[in-house]
Amino acid sequence: MQVPLLDLKAQYATIKDEVLAAVSEVLESQQCIGGPKVAELEEKVAALSDCKFAVGVSSGTDAILNSLMSLGIGQGDEVITTPFTFFATVGCIERVGARPVFVDIDPKTYNIDPSKIEAAVTDKTKAIMPVHLYGQVAEMDPIMEIAAKHNLAVIEDAAQSISSTYKGKKSGSIGTVGCFSFFPSKNLGGIGDGGMIVTNDEQLYNQLFIMRNHGSKPKYYHKFVGGNFRLDPIQAAALLVKLPHLDDWSEGRRRNAAYYNEKFEGTAVQTPYINPDCVTIYNQYVIRVPKRDELIAHLREKSIGCEIYYPVPMHLQECFSYLGYKAGDFPESEKAANEVMALPIYPELTDEMKDFVTEQVKSFLSFN
Repeated sequence: MQVPLLDLKAQYATIKDEVLAAVSEVLESQQCIGGPKVAELEEKVAALSDCKFAVGVSSGTDAILNSLMSLGIGQGDEVITTPFTFFATVGCIERVGARPVFVDIDPKTYNIDPSKIEAAVTDKTKAIMPVHLYGQVAEMDPIMEIAAKHNLAVIEDAAQSISSTYKGKKSGSIGTVGCFSFFPSKNLGGIGDGGMIVTNDEQLYNQLFIMRNHGSKPKYYHKFVGGNFRLDPIQAAALLVKLPHLDDWSEGRRRNAAYYNEKFEGTAVQTPYINPDCVTIYNQYVIRVPKRDELIAHLREKSIGCEIYYPVPMHLQECFSYLGYKAGDFPESEKAANEVMALPIYPELTDEMKDFVTEQVKSFLSFN
């Protein structure tokens, strides 16, 4: 039996006619930049996120980059974040000329450990960037308290957590700004790259809006150096078809996670810990196991998709060696990088597929 890590064709089969019609509508209109589809998606994602404003952008990476630029963060500034994340989180800090400052993770949630943040604050710190990893929102209350105390912006890297909640508050709505990704593998994924920035700050919204189009307002008049961060209306059209299904798809992932959790009970598999204050969307279902790399090889041999998110923490990446961090500086991040792995969790999984996955995991662990 084959069980891919993600099967986008299974999802597409259920909405194919709607997506083709929506894309065709854009093509027929020949409004290929901006337009009503982008504006409608912005309005709906803002509402979904309990935010007043949203700005569609070209990717989750550009959502972070635009946010940093619009907040005036640049040369000589510092941004506190986690080393256990996708490259874009840290790469964007570097690209605006600021310095990433790392804080280790909570070993249970894999999100940044709030108790370690304040010690990293200096007079150069301008922002904190928590990452809501695997679909679970970071512990935001203490983060917001530290930010308020030191007058810092909070940029939520919510690329994996659209519609997740923390104490009833939507992902992206808690900090100064929230950044979503519509990369195809996300719970709400496009048919290419795309992203969205949400905020409740009208002044910041206006700046984000101007920055995404080369910093011009009106056209050809530039007070700022922005970028080409525009969201494609074809992506917006496809996402508008998918958006009404998001809650059902995320609930399907939660059901699959509960199924896995039950099957793995009493084994050496450490299943995901979900903070009682949070409702996660399981962008990934990540377990910790002994002999992780050997298990991955075994599962791939059995045609079961699996992946490591993420094998090398950012402080150990070659391009960030100038920061002066070394192995051992963030032990929880390093330990997680050596032990975590993701199993298929997409909502179209059948019970037969999930049983095959869990049986193969348990079979390997019982003999190793």
